[in-house]
Amino acid sequence: MVSNFHLPPTGFGPGSQPADEDMGYMQMPSGMRTYAPHLPEIADADAAGPALALLTQVAAACDRAAATGEGEAFRLSDLPPEARRLLAETLGQGEVSVRIGGIAPVAAQESVFAGVWCVLGEDIDRIEVGAVPACARMACAPEGAALGLAAPKGPDVFNAPALLVELLDHAQAWQAGQPPHVVNLTLLPHTEGDLLWLDAALGTGAVTILSRGYGNCRVAATATPNVWRVQFFNSMDSLILDTFEVTDMPEVALAAPEDLTDSAARLREVLEAIR
Repeated sequence: MVSNFHLPPTGFGPGSQPADEDMGYMQMPSGMRTYAPHLPEIADADAAGPALALLTQVAAACDRAAATGEGEAFRLSDLPPEARRLLAETLGQGEVSVRIGGIAPVAAQESVFAGVWCVLGEDIDRIEVGAVPACARMACAPEGAALGLAAPKGPDVFNAPALLVELLDHAQAWQAGQPPHVVNLTLLPHTEGDLLWLDAALGTGAVTILSRGYGNCRVAATATPNVWRVQFFNSMDSLILDTFEVTDMPEVALAAPEDLTDSAARLREVLEAIR
């Protein structure tokens, strides 16, 4: 009997199928920044003493914040110039920045030690230790008023009113300690008009938080209490996740207790190396 079966079989395995030259995939996030300890140069050990003492206090505050959740602040306005330079060089700049608008704008920059923030504004010059700068949790005058259901509707507004009612109901009922309520716009049908209408209905808050790691994450307060817009972008700056969260502060913006404990340990390592 003659067999038509061939060894090895044809039509299987690598190279047996035509290659699709046009097949494309979404660019995944890349380029994560990692911590690298930096030891500053000290020209005058005596002048640097106040900075080292302050960093020792900051390390202890990190441990306390990890244990209790309570933040602490340290004034910098009285620090001598050489100590100030050493402090800035040691802390560096991390991945998270915060902007609070309004009549008296405030800017906060996380250091390379998670949960340790440099905060600047009118009559504000301090280091804060905590999950997020205290000013980001304060009630601020919105930059754009919330129009609610009275926001003018264009012809391409379809699903946004129902989403707004859901968000407002959860925002009104939300209490501290509750898990966030998330509306994932990425998974829901909507038009560009729906998004613009929701922006007008919820208003624009004064707080914006930008986190740079794998791509970017933008957290923006709305003018509606406890309602936040959280957007994730990949390394090509393409929006990959778009949500509203009903909570006091989205978790993605917070330094975790484990982060604060780690920052305390790393600060002490740097101090030990400097000394």
